[in-house]
Amino acid sequence: METDHAAGAGAPALAEEIAEYYERDGEDGRLRSGAGRLEFWRTQDVLRRLLPPAPARVLDVGGGSGVHAQWLAADGYAVELVDPVPLHVGHAARLPGVTARVGDARALAVPDASVDVVLLLGPLYHLPEREDRVRALAEAHRVVRPGGLVVAATINRYAALHDNLSTGLYFDAEHRPQIDAAVGDGRMRPTGGPKSLFTTAYFHEPTAVPAEFSDAGLTPHGYGLEGAAWLMGDVSDWLDDPARRDLVLRALRRTEAEPSLLGISGHLLTAGSRAQERRPDQLAR
Repeated sequence: METDHAAGAGAPALAEEIAEYYERDGEDGRLRSGAGRLEFWRTQDVLRRLLPPAPARVLDVGGGSGVHAQWLAADGYAVELVDPVPLHVGHAARLPGVTARVGDARALAVPDASVDVVLLLGPLYHLPEREDRVRALAEAHRVVRPGGLVVAATINRYAALHDNLSTGLYFDAEHRPQIDAAVGDGRMRPTGGPKSLFTTAYFHEPTAVPAEFSDAGLTPHGYGLEGAAWLMGDVSDWLDDPARRDLVLRALRRTEAEPSLLGISGHLLTAGSRAQERRPDQLAR
C-alpha cells in the first residue's frame, strides 16, 4: 500500500541560522563560477554514470536553486525539487522542466516507491544529529522504487582544515578555533559576523557514511568528488581551460573510489540502492 506523507509532517523547522545563510542567495553562484565549478562538474560527471536513462523520475531533495535540476531536466529527466528555503524554490520553479516546492528531507510529501532516483546533495550537511541524517536517508529509501537509486553528498571531516590551509586562512587566529573545532567532532558552528566561515553543519568521516546508509536500508558505494585537485593552486584558471579541465576530470575518475583517498576530497558522493522486492515464488530460493 502506498502512502502520501504530509509535507514536513513531524520534522523540525530549518534552523534559523541555516535559513538566514541560504537566504543570502549565494549558493547558486558558488557552483557556477570559480573553484566551485569543480564540485559541480564532478557531481555531474559521477551522476551521469550512475543514473538510469531518461526520462526517469528524479526527486532532488535539498536541491537549492536548481543548479543540478537544471541540467538534469535538460538531459530529459522528470525533475521534482524539494527545498526548505522558499527563495531557492522560487528560483528553481522558473527552470524549464522542473517542478519545485518547499519541503523537508526528513518528511517528504511523496508517495512510497514513486520515484526512480532520490538526490540528497545538501541536506545531510545541515543535520548535525545522526538520527536526523538516517531519518532523511530512510525517507529517501521509502519514496524510491525497489531497485532505485539514492545519492547523497557529504562534506568530509577535514575539508575545512584542508581548504583553509590552502588559502592561508588557517593562520588567522580568529578563524582557527572554528576550523579546529570542526576537525574535532565534525560540527561546524557559526560564530556570527564576518569571521564565521559557514553556517551550522556536520562534516563526516568518510568511513562513517556507509553505516548511516545501511541503517536506512541502502547498500552504499562512495565516490570522492574533488580528490586532491581542489587544493591545486590557481584552480579557477585551469578550470577555464576546457582541455586542462577535461584532463583533470579524467584523472579524478581514476582515484574516485579508492578508499584510502576518499578523505582528501572536499565532498563525498555516496550512492545506495533500494533492494529489489522478491516475489513469493522467489522467497524459498
